Amino acid sequence: MKHIAGKRIWITGASGGLGERIAYLCAAEGAHVLLSARREDRLIEIKRKITEEWSGQCEIFPLDVGRLEDIARVRDQIGSVDVLINNAGFGIFETVLDSTLDDMKAMFDVNVFGLIACTKAVLPQMLEQKKGHIINIASQAGKIATPKSSLYSATKHAVLGYSNALRMELSGTGIYVTTVNPGPIQTDFFSIADKGGDYAKNVGRWMLDPDDVAAQITAAIFTKKREINLPRLMNAGPKLYQLFPALVEKLAGRALMKK
Repeated sequence: MKHIAGKRIWITGASGGLGERIAYLCAAEGAHVLLSARREDRLIEIKRKITEEWSGQCEIFPLDVGRLEDIARVRDQIGSVDVLINNAGFGIFETVLDSTLDDMKAMFDVNVFGLIACTKAVLPQMLEQKKGHIINIASQAGKIATPKSSLYSATKHAVLGYSNALRMELSGTGIYVTTVNPGPIQTDFFSIADKGGDYAKNVGRWMLDPDDVAAQITAAIFTKKREINLPRLMNAGPKLYQLFPALVEKLAGRALMKK
């Protein structure tokens, strides 16, 4: 992966979980990592580790991607960007009836509008240099919805639709667009999304190792890979859904309505 050495890689949601692991892998390969998240204290810790373990170049830019004015401020500070990894996001697993409008708005502000705003912030410069890569972390939930994930699934459907259209618009410009569609990953995501813990129990056998997911994402940088779908067996779900929608909805309802 020496092809990313010296490249400036901006990672949002970098204070933990998948984003943190991507940062370490990129730094280990000599990339200049630009880290954003709300938790400045964690960004400082991660920068210290990168500096000490890999003598890596790392800058931190505290940011709430749900606040568009914050994105504009950070864009002015961050300088050139070769790769953008839109990783920031969260979920709240609740029924439509029990969901609040505030939760809906917050999720769309971060998962969708924040991702779009960060993308628009780097696009002019990438177009000028005629090279770049935008990697959007979506989800298998963006391909097939399940009970109590209606709002989260809606945000990830939006990310996939946006990314697919963007990829076509940027064809021939030297800028690649990749979506990452993982199933459940063993991170702190579920401490917010599923406080009762039922979901993690239901899908425990499908849980992905965040280090493995991060490795596949990092390896895909500056390739023309359209999508990364994990785990491979779970990726069969959307295909089955297209063929047998009623059956898949019945099975998903039985298996996941407890989450």
